Amino acid sequence: MTIKGVLFDFSGTLLRIESPESWLRAVLDETGTDLADEEVARLAAELGRAGALPGGSSPEHMPPGLAALWEVRDRSADRHRELYTGLARQVPLPDEALYDALYERHMTPAAWAPYPDAAEVLSELRRRGIRTGVVSNIGWDLRPVLRAHGLDRFVDSYVLSYEHGIQKPDPRLFEIACEELGLTPTDVLMVGDDRTADGGATALGCTYLPVDHIPVTERPNGLRPVLTLVG
Repeated sequence: MTIKGVLFDFSGTLLRIESPESWLRAVLDETGTDLADEEVARLAAELGRAGALPGGSSPEHMPPGLAALWEVRDRSADRHRELYTGLARQVPLPDEALYDALYERHMTPAAWAPYPDAAEVLSELRRRGIRTGVVSNIGWDLRPVLRAHGLDRFVDSYVLSYEHGIQKPDPRLFEIACEELGLTPTDVLMVGDDRTADGGATALGCTYLPVDHIPVTERPNGLRPVLTLVG
């Protein structure tokens, strides 16, 4: 096996979204909304259980009116926003404007933290002449987030589901990503935290390396096996 290119998932692989409480507190501060600490903690926990934070936990209970939208949420920007603001609205907040503000917050660089070894691994792949790409199920442009965290300079291509109307594990999205790298799938390694979505790359002949979607402080070396596989 000779790996000439590596595709990375975004959320839970290269970077991790902030906690629901950090997310909510940031928006409350930005909007000048005052709530008691215990109320903030309670609402954040409810938003987390509702699955309202993109990149966070899945809903513990899916509202019937949103179930169909959940399945296609990453195929367009409009569907993504509708789904996640709809999930957030399952939790009563003191101001209607907070729902859109929460959605906007999750797209900012401040809401994301890179895994500790992300820059090191991407930089070393570049040094070795290995082409790299990001292929993500997402409803918005993640490029500015990687740019703000200094990772964009190591990435050769981006294939985002909402830009193509296709979402993983559909092999067509991985096929596009391999073509963007100028490589055949058998020469490509896919790295991602979702065994079903990201593992779909194996249908084309890509090698798949799973990583754990856990807090950045608990996964300091999760991406380093990539360098061993590349050789």
